[in-house]
Amino acid sequence: MRTPLAFLNLVHEKTRLGVAIAGVAFAVILVFMNLGFLGALSETAAAFYAQFNADLFLISPQALEITTATPFPIERIYQVAGVEGVEDVMPLYVNYIQWRNPETRENRAIFAFGINPDDPTFLLPELQSAQARNSLRRPNTVFFDRLSRPEYGPQETGTRTEADRRDVTIGGQYSLGGGFAADGTIIMSDQNFRRYFNPFPLDQISVGLIKLEEEVDADEARLAVMELLPEDVEVYTKEGIIARDRNYWINATSTGFIFGMGVAVALVVGVVIVYQILYTDISSHMKQYATLKAMGYRSGFLFYTVLQESVILAVLGFIPGFILSMILYQLTLTATSGTLPVVMTLTRFIFVFILTIFMCGISGLISVNKVIQADPAEVF
Repeated sequence: MRTPLAFLNLVHEKTRLGVAIAGVAFAVILVFMNLGFLGALSETAAAFYAQFNADLFLISPQALEITTATPFPIERIYQVAGVEGVEDVMPLYVNYIQWRNPETRENRAIFAFGINPDDPTFLLPELQSAQARNSLRRPNTVFFDRLSRPEYGPQETGTRTEADRRDVTIGGQYSLGGGFAADGTIIMSDQNFRRYFNPFPLDQISVGLIKLEEEVDADEARLAVMELLPEDVEVYTKEGIIARDRNYWINATSTGFIFGMGVAVALVVGVVIVYQILYTDISSHMKQYATLKAMGYRSGFLFYTVLQESVILAVLGFIPGFILSMILYQLTLTATSGTLPVVMTLTRFIFVFILTIFMCGISGLISVNKVIQADPAEVF
């Protein structure tokens, strides 16, 4: 039975092994957290659209994403209403408004949706009843997002406060989440939206929602609508506009760049740590390696031994790194009231494990050069 030389080399210095495992685990945690935030960034970009009862979306080409939507004439959705296969068209108004915490009296920007209560704009179950629609019709009444940050204050039905220095009453709640775009959201009727954002004219809408008949192909309908409308609006399917917003958040903002750079930095840190550990281990065992070479062991055997050490370090460091990352994911979900969906997926688990093996393997390849080039005569 072959002696597990690589494993015995690592456990010979337990303190050094502990430091190496901690270093790899630290790099694994950094990679998991940055990928988690990057994944949450991608998921929250789709959160709004997943709850819209629409198959096609009209939006101004000047809009970067939904929270920066630029108004365009409401006539555009009326033009679409006559297209074959279109079941319904609905206007949507969006903007930020200052919400006052009724307890602390501090103002904080919150993202507001304005809808016609008679339109089935959202798929949110809390908005489907006749009672909910009647509540939205009341003056100065809004529905409040349960996933909003606690800094906005009480969210119970009947709570009264101010929005943009006007009285406002919470008429109900729903669960949506604002993600990276907003710390909280509210939904109000189009008439209340006009009051709070006066002079915001209702003939200028932020997004046009188009509901298609069940058997109509969304891509074909999109082409038909595009031929009909002028260039002041763009037409997207639900998948298309989600991809558009994701591309903006990940590739066009510093947020996506920061998280992507965080993954790269974590890998560099891991490579450096593992290299230092392996290089130190090799240096302290140079006489033993030289003896093996003098006994006739080829460089390939020594190369394989060091590479084994790097893989063992990768596995031993990945396990605690993964466990701690799961704990941090849960803490993040709790701290953000569930608005950032930082969750572990099987794909991410496998990807980071492969990255860890690769990271430690690179360190092994760099450090093994010292063993291969060592001359037994010079060592002794």
